[in-house]
Amino acid sequence: MNTAARTSRRGWKSYVIGAATVTALLASAACSPSGGDGPGDGKPTAKPSNPSNPSATSPSSTPGDTGSPSTPKPGDTPSAKPSPAPTTTGGSGDGAVAVCAPGDVSITSSTEDEISKGVRHILLTLTNTSQKACKVYRYPQVQIGDARRLVPEIKESAPTPGTPYDTIAPGKQTHAALLLNGPMDEAPAKTMTVQLQDTTAGSKKGDPIKVALPGVDTVYYNDFAKVTHWMTASGLALRFIMSS
Repeated sequence: MNTAARTSRRGWKSYVIGAATVTALLASAACSPSGGDGPGDGKPTAKPSNPSNPSATSPSSTPGDTGSPSTPKPGDTPSAKPSPAPTTTGGSGDGAVAVCAPGDVSITSSTEDEISKGVRHILLTLTNTSQKACKVYRYPQVQIGDARRLVPEIKESAPTPGTPYDTIAPGKQTHAALLLNGPMDEAPAKTMTVQLQDTTAGSKKGDPIKVALPGVDTVYYNDFAKVTHWMTASGLALRFIMSS
């Protein structure tokens, strides 16, 4: 009986001691730095934001972002400037100028020869009598009397290649020099006409223009006759024929 009683007391003491040990362990865990209530509770501590580096606290975009793209602000992209309107000009600046017609011009003749000795050199002067500029092409097609052919051109007097015309402003003039004859038999002529050319070489613009002879009623011509292209400078035109 005494043995049973000792055993029972010893077991109770063991229970009391075990409960006390568990209580102490729980209290120790509560006060420990690794406990859930303290700063060392196992969770990561948030780092303080860095005011000098704003990007440190802003999350970076990832390819997995599904947010809608932000709307661009006005001025984010340069606005397209309208292209300037194209200007239309001709190759020589007068592509819209029409070809001179007989009704746009007047043509006179003059000479520096002594009329008493006969007229061989004639200066043809064309004046634009219209109210707008016009173009004369190449050289005048001159018909002397009843000649069977037109007076041929002096090719050396042609203007710059690619610009086979002279543009005449209202009231302005252009000139061509005509040589009538050379040292051979001559034929008399009492009339002379000038045909204006159109844009195509050898073409005609309107009807022939009758031109009065320079101070005489008869001139003499032969196969030496030739004529220059139209040109603004009368002296230059005469230079092509005065030595003949």
